[in-house]
Amino acid sequence: MAARGGADLLCPCGPSQPCRRAVHPAVFGMPFVSSQDMGQAAKSARTVVISGVPDGVLNDDVMSDILVIHFQKTKNNGGDVEEVKYPTREKGVAYVTFEDQEVVERVLRKNEHQLEDRRLPRYYPLKVTPYCENVFSSVSSVLNMSVFKDKFVLEDLIEELKKKNTALTFGPLQSNGHISVQGSFPAIRLLRDFLLLKAKSLSEDKNEESKSDQSPKKRQQKHRLTRETNKSVHGAEGEKQVVILDTDIYHYMKHFSKELLTNADVVISDVTDGDITTLHLQRARSRPDAGQILRVKEKIENQSMKLHNSLRKERIYLVECSRDKKKYRLVCESVKSCYHKVLVIPYDTHIDVIGSSSEVFQFTHEVNKKLQSLFQKR
Repeated sequence: MAARGGADLLCPCGPSQPCRRAVHPAVFGMPFVSSQDMGQAAKSARTVVISGVPDGVLNDDVMSDILVIHFQKTKNNGGDVEEVKYPTREKGVAYVTFEDQEVVERVLRKNEHQLEDRRLPRYYPLKVTPYCENVFSSVSSVLNMSVFKDKFVLEDLIEELKKKNTALTFGPLQSNGHISVQGSFPAIRLLRDFLLLKAKSLSEDKNEESKSDQSPKKRQQKHRLTRETNKSVHGAEGEKQVVILDTDIYHYMKHFSKELLTNADVVISDVTDGDITTLHLQRARSRPDAGQILRVKEKIENQSMKLHNSLRKERIYLVECSRDKKKYRLVCESVKSCYHKVLVIPYDTHIDVIGSSSEVFQFTHEVNKKLQSLFQKR
């Protein structure tokens, strides 16, 4: 999955096909993750998302107890449960946090989870996924840290970043100043903002040092030039902005948040390059409010992050036979009519299904049942 600044800001890709692009720190940035965020990141690593929990069958407290019992059983590859969150904002979805992260790995390895209890009328299949598995399932990028080499010892700077950002994984620092980094999209985005500010502060320091070596008259001229330059840069930012989105997020927004992408005051054009879509925002002619572009940009970015936190993605792989591929698509189209907030994107080799955890699980489960029944009749 993806997002990137300019042509190569960052490259959020799925774990199956990691993508790597060089990223200059001046366009890559992030404030440090707080200790609270670090604790939350550690907890997230011990949490799984449970979809398919039967809704309305039993009292919520009873259902929570049944989930605890299920995920503590050895036959389900379970272990000690720290917490169960149910019900949640998503119908049929629960969050189970284990005391040990190794239990998460075992639970995920189990092929099928069947929720069974004498208080339930029947067995219920459950879908178990990592807490972080969503549209932005993974981000993998390469940073160019050489811009800092004149001011910092790069090895020390990298060690500081590692300690402060435990949710990210850093590769070895290369001799050319490049280093790979991998983690969730929000963590990568925070890192980007921090490095951007750090690079900007270095540039300002150099300007101050240069000023101190100049005569008063030259300093006055320099100050006026800087002020005028800043003014022109600010004006340019007001005239045009760029928003980097994951292509799947963009497709979802085009279907379900059209009002964000259609604005009489702002002209929005898009350029899609695989997993990445770059939006160019420009002021419409005869529209005087340049600040409107910044407001539209902020709304799009905020909605993008909300979708990042709520969406899940499943992939249905197609068979080789072209006739059977058509049947896959027809089945998905027929089921889609019952799931109005699910986005179905067909490709030559697979079909992507994007939506909330519960709806994606229910959609794919129903599609698989219909396909199985269809092929058994042949």
